[in-house]
Amino acid sequence: MVFAAFGQKAAINGKVTDGAKQAIVGASVTLKGTVRGVQTNTNGEYVIKGLRNGEYTLVVSSVGLKNKELSFTLQENEVKSLDFELEDETYTLKDIQVVASRGVRGNEHLAEVDGYSINATKKNEVIKLDNLNANLAMNNSRQIFSRTPGISVWENDGSGIQLGVASRGLSPNRSWEFNVRMNGYDITPDPMGYPEAYYTPPMEVVDRIEIVRGASSLQYGPQFGGLMNFVLRKPDISTRVTVESQNTTGSNGLFSTFNYIGGTEGRLSYTAYYQKRFGNGWRDNSYYNTDHAHAELSYAITNKFKIGAEATYMTYKSQQAGGLTDAQFAQDARQSVRSRNWFSTPWLVPSLSAEYIFSEKTKLSWKAFGVIAERNSVGNVSAITTVDNLSSNRQVDRDYYNNYGSELRFITDYKLLGLNNTLASGLRYYNGHIDRKQQGKGTISQDMEFNIEGDYPRDLDFNNINKAAYFENIFRFNKKFLITAGARVENISSTMQGRFSLSNGVANNLTPITRNRSFLLFGGGAEYHLTEQSEFYSNISQAYRPVLISDLTPPATTDVIDENLQDARGYNFDFGYRGKVANYLNFDVDYFYVNYNNRIGTITQTNAANQRYQFRTNLGRSVSQGFEGYIEFDPVTAFFKKSKIGYVSMFASIAYIDATYRDFKTTSVVNGQVVEGNLSGKRVENAPRKINRFGITYNKKGFSVTWQMSDIGKAYADASNTEVANAAATTGVIPAYTVQDLSASFKFLKHYNVKAGVNNLTDERYFTRRAGGYPGPGILPADGRTFYVSAGFKF
Repeated sequence: MVFAAFGQKAAINGKVTDGAKQAIVGASVTLKGTVRGVQTNTNGEYVIKGLRNGEYTLVVSSVGLKNKELSFTLQENEVKSLDFELEDETYTLKDIQVVASRGVRGNEHLAEVDGYSINATKKNEVIKLDNLNANLAMNNSRQIFSRTPGISVWENDGSGIQLGVASRGLSPNRSWEFNVRMNGYDITPDPMGYPEAYYTPPMEVVDRIEIVRGASSLQYGPQFGGLMNFVLRKPDISTRVTVESQNTTGSNGLFSTFNYIGGTEGRLSYTAYYQKRFGNGWRDNSYYNTDHAHAELSYAITNKFKIGAEATYMTYKSQQAGGLTDAQFAQDARQSVRSRNWFSTPWLVPSLSAEYIFSEKTKLSWKAFGVIAERNSVGNVSAITTVDNLSSNRQVDRDYYNNYGSELRFITDYKLLGLNNTLASGLRYYNGHIDRKQQGKGTISQDMEFNIEGDYPRDLDFNNINKAAYFENIFRFNKKFLITAGARVENISSTMQGRFSLSNGVANNLTPITRNRSFLLFGGGAEYHLTEQSEFYSNISQAYRPVLISDLTPPATTDVIDENLQDARGYNFDFGYRGKVANYLNFDVDYFYVNYNNRIGTITQTNAANQRYQFRTNLGRSVSQGFEGYIEFDPVTAFFKKSKIGYVSMFASIAYIDATYRDFKTTSVVNGQVVEGNLSGKRVENAPRKINRFGITYNKKGFSVTWQMSDIGKAYADASNTEVANAAATTGVIPAYTVQDLSASFKFLKHYNVKAGVNNLTDERYFTRRAGGYPGPGILPADGRTFYVSAGFKF
């Protein structure tokens, strides 16, 4: 039957227009209950080829317009023309929250059910990159997350290579409190053992960023921060070939070229991109040179069965300027006292996928994926107060990741006791292996090289196997009210073994550590549609953070790891109200509560021989709670409906976050005696109390300009809330700061665009991080004022 399908030549084509007979570009044209679908091209035209004879239902949809369905019969080898005219519609929050007004360019929300996921009752945002005026060539996080309340950003990597974001008072360290995915699969070294996100896709190829707060724990993984999924542009289904190029130049030797090709021919869709970016960086000793490449193919074997494959590769050379002391930062934030520190993480992420549509109500998805990558650093990692002797050997640390996983997802709509329900369920398997080699004696070279003399003193193997199963269900009691409920069962098996150090050629081997645990997580929520365009939502879901490889690795031979060290556990709670007023006002306000139990830390203890040692164990609890609010308003559309002079959109994204320790044991040594204490009442480190961002966008036809201001509160670099910085600048206050950005774009002649902008408009000197280790230690300044200009085309 499959081979017979290849020979069929039936097809449908046509044109989609609006009430004014204008062509609708990018309208979705799909065959109901199948994997087949296309988008209209720049002339509003569509074509679907390679169909078998039979009965079909065609669904045509576009943002802000009423869907149309048409059933028809297709004969063998027939080419049928079907044109559609769509009418205006005010749609409700049950649909994807695409902003259809002329001026509002804000965030969207996920549909109640989207793909294979249930999003009802959950706090979530969709950041559409096309909606933003931002320096996408440099992955400017401050601009990208501007409309997403409560997101804190570490701005210590001006190259845009690595992303450090968090929400609700959690740590932004390489986004490790999020479950970070791309196209729905993992891209971190090991989500359950080493979740640091060393790879970030180029934002020029990202279609949208989906963020679901902690309530995503049942369907994706129980990280406290929730899900952050980068969805890349899919193969262009409106034409056989789409070619795009965007080229950017700017301050400090910046040059970026992004080139894309994609299209659809019959049942085959394809896409590929390549980005090259290099520059000298704002600070001294901040050179970077990156290469990103991606290729994707998908093929509809039948109308109900589709397979796909994709692969992403990144490699780069990045010089690390190192940290500064407070005095050095005040003197000149652009200076660097580390000229030989380099960092590189070649990253390969392959993926296979398959999708089968049983019916328009039931479907199944499978993904297999892997991460084959490295983390390589070389340099002087001692305190910034230690002068780097240029004739001394550098330290080399290397990680090798060989990980693979698979996820099976199933979703169906069904009726029970007269109620319309939706069930999402799935299975997951992940096998992560990390080979960690540290403290190698490197060369005295100035450049990036990872050769060493002799063996690595530290050579550890970490293996983590994660198995999970979940289900979540929507119970719809009527058109206004629904509840969700679900559970997830997890099994984690971790093993660490190897050599901890070498002393005079004698190996100090680590006692093998094996941990196996299984547990069950629950979650549920409710949603009530107050009006067709607004809703109350609430959700509570359990979360946990497994013991990581870094928790199991003692920093010194005298340190002791608690053999009963437990995973951190807790829960997330949300209660909010979101919606829109007509097509000129979007809003989302909520209260949140994050309970974080069994946080891991280190205290000093005394053994039987009266010798002090550091003991790593579960020490206590912290709580983050507060309010988040997002509002975007288009006054021109609100008061005048239409305008010949353009439209204005104003937004405010505000958050108040009270992240404090409730009970967390500490120790100190006073006059030779160990003194116990408690951090109760202290603020959690790296958690500003206010994260406020404001902006205004003016647009008229193809021209758009956006001004944005970020107003971020004071934070502390350590849990003791040290006010006066230490000499090494690793502890102390992270002062409040305000920074502004200005970006503009102009699209003309349908295919061409120019973009330009100024980041950090007033050239503020500030920092968001005091690093205790690499790439510091010390203060890591954010970039001062920079400029960029870009030109591109798309055919």
